[in-house]
Amino acid sequence: MKLVIVESPTKARTISQFLGSGFKIESSYGHIRDLPEKKLGVDLEKNFEPQYVILPKAKKRVAELKSEAKKSEKVILATDEDREGEAISWHLIQALGLNKTERIVFHEITKSAIEQALKNPRDIDENLVDAQQARRILDRLVGYKLSPFLWKKVARGLSAGRVQSVAVRLVVEREREIQNFKPEEYHTISAILRKSEIRNQKSEVRNNEFLANLVKIGNKKLEKFSIKTADEAKKVVSDLNGANYSVEKITKKEMRRQPLPPFITSTLQQTAFSKFGFGAKQTMMLAQQLYETGLITYMRTDSVNLSKESIAAAREKIEKTFGGDYLASLPRVYKTKSKLAQEAHEAIRPTSPNTEPESLKVKLSSQQFKLYDLIWRRFVATQMPDAIFEAISVDIAATNNIRQTENYIFRATGNVLRFDGFLKVYPMKTAEIELPLLKEKENLKLKELKSQQHFTEAAARYNEASLIKALEEYGIGRPSTYAPTMATVQARRYVLKDEQKRLKPTDIGILVNDILVENFPNVIDIKFTARMEEDLDDIAKGIKKWQPVIKEFWKPF
Repeated sequence: MKLVIVESPTKARTISQFLGSGFKIESSYGHIRDLPEKKLGVDLEKNFEPQYVILPKAKKRVAELKSEAKKSEKVILATDEDREGEAISWHLIQALGLNKTERIVFHEITKSAIEQALKNPRDIDENLVDAQQARRILDRLVGYKLSPFLWKKVARGLSAGRVQSVAVRLVVEREREIQNFKPEEYHTISAILRKSEIRNQKSEVRNNEFLANLVKIGNKKLEKFSIKTADEAKKVVSDLNGANYSVEKITKKEMRRQPLPPFITSTLQQTAFSKFGFGAKQTMMLAQQLYETGLITYMRTDSVNLSKESIAAAREKIEKTFGGDYLASLPRVYKTKSKLAQEAHEAIRPTSPNTEPESLKVKLSSQQFKLYDLIWRRFVATQMPDAIFEAISVDIAATNNIRQTENYIFRATGNVLRFDGFLKVYPMKTAEIELPLLKEKENLKLKELKSQQHFTEAAARYNEASLIKALEEYGIGRPSTYAPTMATVQARRYVLKDEQKRLKPTDIGILVNDILVENFPNVIDIKFTARMEEDLDDIAKGIKKWQPVIKEFWKPF
């Protein structure tokens, strides 16, 4: 009998469906070892050697797995394929005292993927383990040393973290930016115009009114703050009193909208928040459930790569379901823009495009269904053609022969969908504006001239989606850390959600941030933290050793 160990009981149940009677599938129920809870657990005198202990909750499970391993002819470790999964397998070897094991990895829990993985076992990737160890030790050093400092300066029970403190800093700085913001006044002028009444064959009046905005006075193109005051706006309106309006120029062009790349961890979290209001933690929990039941590929990834097989399957599905017109002329291949992405991984996609969301509606919870439907549509859309719009721009001259003022140019824009393409599967906001049929030199009638006062607005508070996007853009955190970071800063009440689900720093969050910025500017510096993430990536690639990276951090800290 061969023993296969995974980290999740759901994953174990799914895999057991694909393997025969010669295999026994067991779960470790997540991590079994970690640094001790009540002491540092890192020997600073012995090159930062970690002192791991078996977690109290895992002791019974470790004993059971040891017993199963002794009875088995071979132990196969099949934990997740990322750094954390690699570390769990490594800890299992240490804790169970295993001498000979096989390590297998797969990006999706399907029969073919597991059979392929069993044919291609490998050793534990020590570089991935070292990268995970380095992250854990770094975070322990920061938390264990900074937290007592906060207890002394503020109050007991507070804690600090390497990535979470930077996230709090971003939220605090945005809040101060909002508080210090001074709005600026500006005005816009627009005209509601109409052409002569037209009747169609049924003698119904067509809607022939449309809006045009003032964009040019004489040779001067209007910018946002060109009309700053109410007096300036009144002068423009006065000059236009009694003006004649006529079509000066009509420009038509075809506009194409391409499908978005398939999901990675951060974009899935952002889109699930904007569409369904799911928090990052909730999204990852649902995605984990979909992965472990074999419906989607691994959900912690920063690569937009798609396998050739998945692309071919999607194209076959599109042609069969929607017809050849809805199939992109060539397979679409996506490449990530991030230099830090792990290109060996695939994007998040359904394991089979033939498993349509509707067929799962009775099997999944409503939230699981929403997320699967979103992932399925986003993936299938990648192999569909562009959506095609006709964009129309109409310049309208307003001349006042009596006052002999400079020419005023208004502009009306229209946007009409001519072919929905990928939008048939993955709907997106597309504001269609249809203008009446107009001809150059055609005279128009003015229905209303409007002057509107505006004030600039401060940047909005971050929500979970936009904060994840900011962290990603700064190079802080990785797919596995976004959701825990969002959960931690809120659990510690440094940041709370307002009525619009936007993140607002609490008084204690602001106080903790200010003390850390004053006393440990390097530790919660955005560039410094991003550079540490790059060092961790280099450890994972075998470019750097983990102890020198920790040492370089520790000395100034």
